[in-house]
Amino acid sequence: MSTRTIARRRLLQLLAVTASTWGLGGPVALAQPTSSASSASSEPLQQLRIGYQKSAANLVIVKQSGWLEKRFPNAKITWIEFPAGPQLLEALSVGSLEFGLTGDSPPVFAQAAGKDLVYVGAEPPKPDSSAVLVLKESTIRTLADLKGRKVALQKGSSAHYLLVRAVEKAGLQWSDIQPVYLAPADARAAFERGSVDAWAIWDPFYAATELAIQPRALTTGRGLSGNNSFYLASRPFADKHAAVIAALFEELTRADRLVQQARAAAIKLIADFSGLDAGIVSLFLQRRPPSPVGPIQPATVIDQQRVADAFHKLGLIPKPVEVARIVWRPDTRLASTKP
Repeated sequence: MSTRTIARRRLLQLLAVTASTWGLGGPVALAQPTSSASSASSEPLQQLRIGYQKSAANLVIVKQSGWLEKRFPNAKITWIEFPAGPQLLEALSVGSLEFGLTGDSPPVFAQAAGKDLVYVGAEPPKPDSSAVLVLKESTIRTLADLKGRKVALQKGSSAHYLLVRAVEKAGLQWSDIQPVYLAPADARAAFERGSVDAWAIWDPFYAATELAIQPRALTTGRGLSGNNSFYLASRPFADKHAAVIAALFEELTRADRLVQQARAAAIKLIADFSGLDAGIVSLFLQRRPPSPVGPIQPATVIDQQRVADAFHKLGLIPKPVEVARIVWRPDTRLASTKP
């Protein structure tokens, strides 16, 4: 039996147990935390350090509203901002955080590097929230025109997978482009100077640039990359605090309801925190679908496995990874043993 066949069987076995644990018969919409999860035994919470980015609308609203501080008055809640997912997960893996949100690619790179963290929840995909941009006067008109060109991106970010899929759609090889790995702020500066030919980026950086200089979008993630958002935790925190994770899901979903039902209030909370213009916040929230937070479903694990397989195929991660092995479930603790 081939190694690929064995790995596939292992993945399907893990997914089957995952579905059974949560009473799922197949791909379904994200569920709300179950009452059993909310009442699960958990150690008293003393410290919760949360990593977030400006794009994390739900987390930013929870932070600005002080809901967690009210819910856990005896715990020290600390909020730490990061420019992108890879930096956030590095902090999580070395014990500087307990909980955080990233896009689809950072957890794949972290798992391939042997980082000890687990997927605990997810938001629905946001395919319109990222794009491959060129300056409006650029001679690049199609994705195929990226051949031989310099494209800025944050390595290991959701934009990385978007660009992988865009290159594939264009009929090009990854070696046909010149990736230039830059953090978002540096990438925007290089893009506006013309030091790179294109830029793969996500909101709110995408929205800010769109309103400032009117670049052209060669493609968004629609039809290419679902741009899933994942909540991750350190393994010790997840294993000790199932009830806290359920509470986090509840407050994050409460924040999403605010975005949907009181958009002006949500824009003000995010703008006041981030320093972003209200117009930028409004634009990136328009591209964001309703985003309740819940446990990861089997269909989402399968989608994420495609991301991992694509990076391994291109040699961008050093070894294949099985995403399902680090999907945490509070009842079985299936994924709480190291691979």
